Amino acid sequence: MNEQNENKVLNRRDFIKIGGMSTVALTIASAGIPGVNLFGTTVAHAETNDNAKLQFNPDGKFKIVQFNDTQDDEQIDRRTIELMNKVLDSEKPDFVVLNGDIITGGCNSELEMRQAMNNVAQPMEQRGIKWAVTFGNHDEDSTPKGGLDEEAMLKFYMAYKYNVNQPGVTDINGTGNMNLLIRDSAGKKAAFNLWLLDSGRYAPKTIAGQDFSGYPTWDWIRSNQVNWYFETSKRLEKQFGYKVLSLMFIHIPLWEHRYMWFDSVDSRTDIDHARAIKKHQIVGERNEEECPGPINSGMFSAMLDRGDVKGVFCGHDHVNTYMGNYFGILLGYSGSTGFGAYGLPGAERNRLRGARVFNLDETKADVLVETHMVFAKDFGIDLTANDQSTDPGPIPENKKQEKIVR
Repeated sequence: MNEQNENKVLNRRDFIKIGGMSTVALTIASAGIPGVNLFGTTVAHAETNDNAKLQFNPDGKFKIVQFNDTQDDEQIDRRTIELMNKVLDSEKPDFVVLNGDIITGGCNSELEMRQAMNNVAQPMEQRGIKWAVTFGNHDEDSTPKGGLDEEAMLKFYMAYKYNVNQPGVTDINGTGNMNLLIRDSAGKKAAFNLWLLDSGRYAPKTIAGQDFSGYPTWDWIRSNQVNWYFETSKRLEKQFGYKVLSLMFIHIPLWEHRYMWFDSVDSRTDIDHARAIKKHQIVGERNEEECPGPINSGMFSAMLDRGDVKGVFCGHDHVNTYMGNYFGILLGYSGSTGFGAYGLPGAERNRLRGARVFNLDETKADVLVETHMVFAKDFGIDLTANDQSTDPGPIPENKKQEKIVR
């Protein structure tokens, strides 16, 4: 992933943090953000969510929106929230996934980390839309200063009224690995399934005494996660008597995302890509090389074997928006939603800010009818290549936030 534009315009943000911190603290305290330990307040977090029940609508339809790489601190670029709001109001999804790199390393305290997370939770909370998160490589960038690791962040997200995350599977890599069944419109059987996996952060320093110099240094889906998917998939088939078709959301792409663009493992020519477009029905843009981890996890092979996953969608590489059909499984990107994260070079920096939409229909054989990107430019949002960070606003309390004990 291209990190060249990760550093933001800091002067204004530093000024806001220093000059506005007392106001921010008072706003957060009065607003009742879940989990804030401020002026002696504490929050009791639920260990599980009771509202993780998704169901197709009476017309047999179900819509999902994927936001990727909102990737900002508590002084979020106002256009990120504007984009989220406009996508939600236009698409009216039944479910939203925040697919990793929700926040980044600009937070200097636990308070700021909580505010940064709250910024991107509010568009769904204010509309009563169910949502869940996966984790990316940047979510713990503020942990050394703010103290919240991914497990603590997950508990924070779970405290929101409309969040449907669960604590996740224990004894495997990652935080919050889970699947979400979507019941049919009659509420009687599983019509579709969502896999939400933590693709990790960075590769270990060494394995067997050898470092990863010369290789990608991102993390990868580990074998115990692949095994969990495989065995859970089989268990669901046994439980319902049929394979439950599904989508998988991970932050860091698979190696197969890279192979698909050129219809090749090694050769990467225009001729290869022309062949790939036709063979894999590729649509969308590729403006940077895919950045998977150094080791192929074998997840794609497992999905081919099981035959239930209809698509795998990632983020991580902010300026890639393409999708294609790779041997029967859709592989695709959702471009960066966050205006505070790196984008295209120069004046085009924000041209690809957007979200991905998935339309499901329980009456269709594959259930997944289609998926496409929507962009900030479609909604008339300012695409100027600058920083438009803003103060956090007041947040209304919800039922779970009322668990604060003063």
